[in-house]
Amino acid sequence: MRIYCMEWFAVRRNRTQNKVDKRIQQIRAKFVHPVVVRRMSAGTKDIIPTIVYSENRHEDIEECIEQAGGTIKYKYPLINAVAANIPATSIDDIAAHHMIQFINHDAKVFKCMDNATLAIVAHRINDLGYTGKGVGIAVLDTGVYPHYDLTRPTNRIVAFKDMVNARNSPYDDDGHGTHVSGIAAGNGYSQSKYKGIAPEANIIGVKVLDGNGSGSTSDILAGIQWVIDNKDRYNIRILNMSLGAPAEKSYREDPLAKAAARASQQGILVCTAAGNSGPNAGTINSPGISPDVLTVGAVDDNKTHTYEDDFVASFSSRGPTPSGLTKPDIVAPGVDIYSLSNKGPTSYVAHSGTSMATPMVAGSAALLMEKEPNLSAAQVRSRMLNTTVNIREGRNAEGHGIINVKAMLDIDDQDLSNIEDSPPRNRSPRRLPKFKLPSTENFDPSLLALLMLLL
Repeated sequence: MRIYCMEWFAVRRNRTQNKVDKRIQQIRAKFVHPVVVRRMSAGTKDIIPTIVYSENRHEDIEECIEQAGGTIKYKYPLINAVAANIPATSIDDIAAHHMIQFINHDAKVFKCMDNATLAIVAHRINDLGYTGKGVGIAVLDTGVYPHYDLTRPTNRIVAFKDMVNARNSPYDDDGHGTHVSGIAAGNGYSQSKYKGIAPEANIIGVKVLDGNGSGSTSDILAGIQWVIDNKDRYNIRILNMSLGAPAEKSYREDPLAKAAARASQQGILVCTAAGNSGPNAGTINSPGISPDVLTVGAVDDNKTHTYEDDFVASFSSRGPTPSGLTKPDIVAPGVDIYSLSNKGPTSYVAHSGTSMATPMVAGSAALLMEKEPNLSAAQVRSRMLNTTVNIREGRNAEGHGIINVKAMLDIDDQDLSNIEDSPPRNRSPRRLPKFKLPSTENFDPSLLALLMLLL
């Protein structure tokens, strides 16, 4: 009988363990997101929130996850995935399953708002009869407060889904989603000067962010799934996502980008905020990194009616994306935005960020969809991008340029001249002047900002 010393057995064990460790490292590198791996490596025994992708159907991986002690939070047939809370000690076992495509972390997502004071432009276009009537705009955000500008004389909050607290009636414990909804579709019921871009569009509020303006990727994916499932019921043609998370991977692997792309493929125009991490390059947020969504940056109109002195706001995120794509796609005014507040049914507030530029684009899309209802989402996107005004700051700062509502809707100067000769109607929300303009007694300085989109 061969006799071995204890040291020999120790070496054998170490070699075997090294092989196991190497195999585990290979599995983690291929199938587990680095953030999840870091949490596992920290020795945590906690439950890790994840997004788990299947090689085929999401049903194929549910049993595997549950047998390993995980719990299913949401199911996402749109991307063949599930949101699951998994014990850190079980991640390796699940990752080794043959039906697992990838285990992503359930990242925190935040509203895209800056701290400066901003204003919005809008229209006179409504006076020609284009108001976005009947077009559904789904707003994935912090919720929507039943402000009079959305509920009177007719309640245009036609649906509300709460992924955070499961409440049934519309509310907004942060205010961001209400502000965004007002920019897109407020009707100026309380103060006509704060009317939104598409004052007869419908709002479908989907609460995915909490009272602090943050939320989980899993809740946002569930919100997107709900929008897709209910798009025909509420005529949802546009999805506004004034939120985002740092983009760490390619759009092909990023869960938010994949889900937003699926919504786009279902015929919904997806408008997303570029983010407020500029002016550095490579700062576009997810889901704005997807080539299938319309990524919106913010421009400062410099308080004038001409494009010549306009510039991309310093906070507006720049491209390229992690995959090398040029982003954003378009920019809209993002300085001094006044819109609805959640503090009362007649209150207003100013905020800033690409969050505010995004619903301006969404509301403009609603006008075009009303004017030409047979246009597909892809055709609306193309029309928008082909009628912009370039301000020569580079594609990774301004995209195709500043949105131009007049050119997008193919409105000629005679139409606008006829409006100017008529008695004024309600006007859209716009910047309150911070300096005295040389003006006549009857000149309305609030028209300065809206003229930018109409030139």
